[in-house]
Amino acid sequence: MDRLEAVGDPGLRAALLYVRAEDDVTADELARHAGIHRSVARDRLERLAAAGLVDTSFRPRVGGPGAGRPPKAYRAAPETAGIEFPARHYEELVGLLADGRGDLRAVGEAFGRRLAREAGLRGRRSLEDVCAALRSLGFQASVEDGVIATPTCPLRPLVVAHPNLAPIDEGMWAGLAGGHATCKATGCLDCDASCRVHLTPGRN
Repeated sequence: MDRLEAVGDPGLRAALLYVRAEDDVTADELARHAGIHRSVARDRLERLAAAGLVDTSFRPRVGGPGAGRPPKAYRAAPETAGIEFPARHYEELVGLLADGRGDLRAVGEAFGRRLAREAGLRGRRSLEDVCAALRSLGFQASVEDGVIATPTCPLRPLVVAHPNLAPIDEGMWAGLAGGHATCKATGCLDCDASCRVHLTPGRN
């Protein structure tokens, strides 16, 4: 089981939230908390462990050598990466900003070039090439009337939350197109429509 599948299951997600709220828990404790059978609780905890979302250990025995088998305990695993679907690479974007680049559009172009490399884009790139690259990364995009239409632009959630960061988004599209383009994205803030990305070839 992968991490995304685990957090997508309501029962597993509730179990994970409970584990993260405690120092460590046993199957019995989760069963009492969630009102489920112990075997169901143990199965959920084991599936979270298999996904790498919790670590396991055994609590010390209480009562000495004859106290029986020590209970297995589960605690939150150290989180070193966010769970994203599809991967939006925000950590890389933050890294570019932290490098001291003051020009938001330049940050976006550098980010777009990284996405292009991951998608295997090289050389001259048509709008269809850019869309195919985005689809390979898990984002829907298509060419409509000479512009790219996408309901799932990689940076759309960021721009919706912070419209002043739109230059990063426009730079990203230019970077995806090879860095030799000017870009104007429209409709990003419209919750009922796709973004429409207008790319114009540049001289460089």
